[in-house]
Amino acid sequence: MLSTRGLTCHRGTRRVLDGIDLDLHAGEVLGVLGANGAGKTTLLAVLAGELEASGGAVTLDTRPLREWKPAALSRRRAVLPQSASLGFDLSVREVIAMGAYPFPELSPDDEAALMARALVQVLAARSPGQYRMLFLDEPISSLDPRHQLLLLHAVRALSREEDLAVFVVLHDVNLAARWCDRLLLLSNGRTIAHGTPVDVLTPQNMERVYTLPARVTVDDVPSVTFCLP
Repeated sequence: MLSTRGLTCHRGTRRVLDGIDLDLHAGEVLGVLGANGAGKTTLLAVLAGELEASGGAVTLDTRPLREWKPAALSRRRAVLPQSASLGFDLSVREVIAMGAYPFPELSPDDEAALMARALVQVLAARSPGQYRMLFLDEPISSLDPRHQLLLLHAVRALSREEDLAVFVVLHDVNLAARWCDRLLLLSNGRTIAHGTPVDVLTPQNMERVYTLPARVTVDDVPSVTFCLP
């Protein structure tokens, strides 16, 4: 399991993350919410091993994350960045097949190479008892409502079926309430709330983080409506 205790991270002299405690459980979708600049993407980068923490502990299977070699780490986690771009003229199939790079035992013609790149990488690591992580940074930001729902439905289904630990950064609090098992609410790099959607999405927490009054109704899941002051 991936865990943090007292995690801090600095960008220059600015403390971007401060005292984050977190466990990323297999078979569960953790949604990360917060206003712009809250530290969501920085936290993803630290947990994915792309950015080193300034303090505290980050461990994968009780071993410090910094001790994992990139090749070994790439066989345990896949990352979909906030904005992906390519500097080469590659076909869709070639881009998707990149996900199999950490797995030379797979042939490029393998059936897995027909899946999306990040999913190829994380699904290729499938083995009994193997803990795997999927990091998604605002994966629905450029999608229409139908495809937002389809993507989040697929992510949660994969989390269950493949026992994946999923960390997803979202801005839509209502979609997060619908599709995530747990939520982490950040403000200025600190944890404001962490738990089930019902526990996290309260009017007090919403106003504290987004500086807007909010009404919350709960049916099956919480529904948040923001109001102008």
